[in-house]
Amino acid sequence: MSLLSIRDLSKTYGGVAALRSASLDVDAGEVHALMGENGAGKSTLIKILAGAVSADGGEIAFDGLPVSISSTRDAYRLGLRFLHQELNVLPRRSVAENLFLGHPYPARFGGLIDWRTLHERARAALAGLGVTDIAPETALGRLSSGDQMVVKIASTFLEDGSRSGRLFVMDEPTAALTSEEAARLFRIMGELKRRGRAVIYVSHRIDEVLRISDRITVLRDGTSEAPIPTREATRALLIDRMTGRANLGTAAIARAPSRPSIALAVQGMTGNGLTDISFEVREGEILGIAGLGEAGGDRLLNCLMGGARRGDISIRGRRTRIRSPAEAWRQGLAYVPGERRSKGLLLSQDIARNVALPHLDRLARLRTLVNRSAEVAEATSVGRRVRLRAAGPRQSVWRLSGGNQQKVMFARAVAGAPRVLLLDEPTRGVDIAAKFDVHSLLREIADAGAAIVLASSDHEELLALCSRIMILKDGRISRSISAAGLTTADLLAFCYGGSTE
Repeated sequence: MSLLSIRDLSKTYGGVAALRSASLDVDAGEVHALMGENGAGKSTLIKILAGAVSADGGEIAFDGLPVSISSTRDAYRLGLRFLHQELNVLPRRSVAENLFLGHPYPARFGGLIDWRTLHERARAALAGLGVTDIAPETALGRLSSGDQMVVKIASTFLEDGSRSGRLFVMDEPTAALTSEEAARLFRIMGELKRRGRAVIYVSHRIDEVLRISDRITVLRDGTSEAPIPTREATRALLIDRMTGRANLGTAAIARAPSRPSIALAVQGMTGNGLTDISFEVREGEILGIAGLGEAGGDRLLNCLMGGARRGDISIRGRRTRIRSPAEAWRQGLAYVPGERRSKGLLLSQDIARNVALPHLDRLARLRTLVNRSAEVAEATSVGRRVRLRAAGPRQSVWRLSGGNQQKVMFARAVAGAPRVLLLDEPTRGVDIAAKFDVHSLLREIADAGAAIVLASSDHEELLALCSRIMILKDGRISRSISAAGLTTADLLAFCYGGSTE
């Protein structure tokens, strides 16, 4: 008998079907992967399980009994627990205090908090997952994203038997994790399986899914495919089920030679945790930035957008001072941040307004009034170029899938015909078809003469797209190498400070 059984789930938004008779069975002690393109219905299914939205039709059973999930409280009582890459935590509070969120603190006589018992119980909850290197007294904000997620999982083991987590839904949990943090998460998932818990693992990372799951269900256009035992699945089969195109990938995108003219030259840039950063990138070149964990690729891009305290920047041979992001955009730099929701988009605004944000001076009437028709026209034009799938330029950004939200940021970047495009994790959290579209777009932009600086933790992406790769370590450039002939193992060895010889 399945722990969770979903039959013929349907949901429509404004006449558009997000789910069409979708079904899913998850067994206790199983990691069941849920895959599909952005917009395939995964987020809607998860929201229904969480009690955040109501289904239009279908049945849900838990432990063989039909259930109604009309609120987040209903989902919690059933034992459903949800883990996202953006965790709801209190960073200034300790690990122990975050572990006990929603639970009564142990108290001494007189009602005072028993801090010693609090820390002991927190330490025991972590040890139950094989974690002994996280101190309960540490402020949670000082931990990495991966360790914060471990704390979130451990908190469910403080619960009594009637309320303990039985089914964990993990939505892109490794998107912001290093390879070491992801490996720890996978070990903890193995412990959850041994305890008879179940995991629904939502991810676009096919290699991860093939490594850690037991079965895979694919959603396509809101409809579920029959589940596949992971031992019978291949990368090509999953891509074909998700997109109908088994040959999608980055390797087919050929590099074009860069031009001799230098588009961006940086000398002695220091600030934001970086020291003495110097490099050049030529017109038409894609320069990669790699490193381990918090190596500083995102900070380097932020410095270029006005965050540096010291150093020289030249754009196409002309030395310039950049003190703010607005000034950087005016000088011909365009930036796509790694955190699209918190740093890149105005979710409550429409596509046209988001695309126009850094270009308002050019689009305004008499340099003061926003020209709404010009905004809409430009968003329509660049939307086609980036293959944006939306109802139109006036659609609210929050209604778009993650991949299409990412394309809105690319539309904003290309709208100004940038001289240099700065990218931080440009394909994080997007499906394989959207990733292929983004990679194709980057090649088009480079072929047109723009320089691209690409910071990514996806080593396959760097090797497929870049001609050179800079390795950052401890806020400095440890080496700059040609990407030709390198393997992912070679690149990882360089990131650790070793050699391929």
